[in-house]
Amino acid sequence: MPAAEEIDGDVYVSPVYLAGSTYTGDPALRPLLDAGFNRLDDDLANIYLSSPDQRIRVGWLPEGEDDALWRITGHEQPFAPPRWLATFDHYTPVEVVAAFTTALAEDHARGSNASVHGRIGSNRAEPLRPLAEAGWRVAHGPYLSVSQPPDRLALVTYVNGRLDHHEEISDQRSKWTVSGGASGYSSEWLGTFTTHTPAHLVTATMNRLADPAPVARYKDFVPERNRSAARITPVKPPAPSPLDIQRAAAARSRSTVARTVIASPALVYRTTTPLPAAAPARHR
Repeated sequence: MPAAEEIDGDVYVSPVYLAGSTYTGDPALRPLLDAGFNRLDDDLANIYLSSPDQRIRVGWLPEGEDDALWRITGHEQPFAPPRWLATFDHYTPVEVVAAFTTALAEDHARGSNASVHGRIGSNRAEPLRPLAEAGWRVAHGPYLSVSQPPDRLALVTYVNGRLDHHEEISDQRSKWTVSGGASGYSSEWLGTFTTHTPAHLVTATMNRLADPAPVARYKDFVPERNRSAARITPVKPPAPSPLDIQRAAAARSRSTVARTVIASPALVYRTTTPLPAAAPARHR
């Protein structure tokens, strides 16, 4: 297998937390749009989605006022302050965000209130379970619970103590933080979840974070500092089907006949236009 620096063009990258951003929101917006969320675009290219009952709101904000590219909130009532807030910054892999929004869309499709209040029986340990099952180290301290993968290039933290709700909703503090990438500006990304963010939505995000399945990227989109640590493989063209092979053979056959005709104009003349008969000899 060629070294990562020798590969160019379209690639597969694993783990997802080292893949970098695609700088597009479509994969994370699409599940919500397919679920019937309303869409509003402003003249700055920001996109706002809301559930039909106006209790879930999603902003994709490339021209927002801070580093949060994604701001997602859940509300008790349409005009109530947010019950919970989730954010993801510009460098977050869109597949991580899509895991969260897909879970939101599934709640909406089931007609469930779980996307606002959570599921009965959920607990704070639930989101850490998929990480532990994937081999991440989980350590519980008096203030923080911390989880990291074996390569130590991602980090999930959970604050064990009670936080002020208004500080959380104003994005000053967060119950959960998740980040990834090698150290360095534009290589690390950050996501946050406040205390009342439903545990199953956080769990969906952690499931994708722990999933070793590679994601597609253009090589230059993978942060340079991450390339030596990530597993990067070229995208191979798909193997031709029997029908593809048959069509290619037919095309080559037609091409060979055409070249023969073009290269032998005399043959074309002889086979399409008879030669004039010789003039009869004159008798003297």
